[in-house]
Amino acid sequence: MSYLANSFPNLIGFDNFFEKVNQIQGEIAKTVNYPPYNISKVDDNKYVIELAVAGFAKNNIELELADSTLKITGKVVADENPFYIHKGIATRAFERKFTLADQVEVKDAAMVNGLLKVFLERIIPDHKKPKKIDIKDEAAAEGNKQFLTENS
Repeated sequence: MSYLANSFPNLIGFDNFFEKVNQIQGEIAKTVNYPPYNISKVDDNKYVIELAVAGFAKNNIELELADSTLKITGKVVADENPFYIHKGIATRAFERKFTLADQVEVKDAAMVNGLLKVFLERIIPDHKKPKKIDIKDEAAAEGNKQFLTENS
């Protein structure tokens, strides 16, 4: 068990969460800053990741989702005319990883004005959505006492 799990004894069933946090911390330490990206929250359950991928065509980029990790890789085939007077647009190979929560799904991806946009949505199952719980009156509770003692 991790130090974090020991620090929060009132959190039950979060063992995998703390392992994931440790894994993410390791990934962050290895992260490079290319290509630059934005993550925006569109509404309570929708997000968009935007990567600046100028110089990359759609077929130069690959998205892969495995074990809650979205991996985006890009590789450009060598230019047929490599002579530049100035080359300021980087087209070096890259790999970016994003860790998604279990309920977050990749809905779509599109190239828009030199940006790769990945559309995400958090899907909340019905059993996890907030719900009202009725409180029974005392008369109804008397009938349930017998039920509770029979199953004990």
